[in-house]
Amino acid sequence: MTKIKIAPSILSADFGVLRDQVARLEAGGADYIHIDVMDGVFVPNISIGIPIVEAVRKITTLPLDVHLMITRPENLISGFIQAGADLVTIHVESTPNLHRALSAIRQSGKKAGLALNPGTPVLLAGELLGEVDLVLVMTVNPGFGGQSFLPFTLEKVKKIREMIDRSPARPELEVDGGIKLDNVQLLGQAGADVIVSGSGIMSKADYGPVISELRTRAEKARSAR
Repeated sequence: MTKIKIAPSILSADFGVLRDQVARLEAGGADYIHIDVMDGVFVPNISIGIPIVEAVRKITTLPLDVHLMITRPENLISGFIQAGADLVTIHVESTPNLHRALSAIRQSGKKAGLALNPGTPVLLAGELLGEVDLVLVMTVNPGFGGQSFLPFTLEKVKKIREMIDRSPARPELEVDGGIKLDNVQLLGQAGADVIVSGSGIMSKADYGPVISELRTRAEKARSAR
């Protein structure tokens, strides 16, 4: 069984010392660097853009997991890829041209992800499982860091896990939102492959131990499924 991946979100980083924090995340065993992009339209906040992705690409060899919480992402996908994104995730609700946008990501040679908000029916992802490399289930309503995990989203994670297990494509299942040491085992048990954590990691003085413990707890719970 493959190891569960940990993807620290730099939404909770101190951008004054971003180079140091990214280096410490890499040294601490992170598998991805998760970058949350918000436009103030699709979600009620504005965050990171293309220049930050470009800057992070220059300071780490880790894959950049870029999560686009923006409207009409197809207009900016090529810019984020040129900046250094390795995986680009877009939301089901963000564009009427969903398949076209996902195809553009893959045609560029990068991995494509599909994200679902807490209130998004899982069936909307079903027909596209063969067109993506990752499915992201939001376990909070997107737009702000530091939110509390929404327990009802566990059922969504479990349903997506079942759908993926029946699919020949087998994309990774990523979860994001309010995930910390005290609840990560729930996501491991539900079948997550990739754990995104922002403040749950970035608020600690030493990233390595918490990254290791998040992975250990999730994998232990997964093995007990």
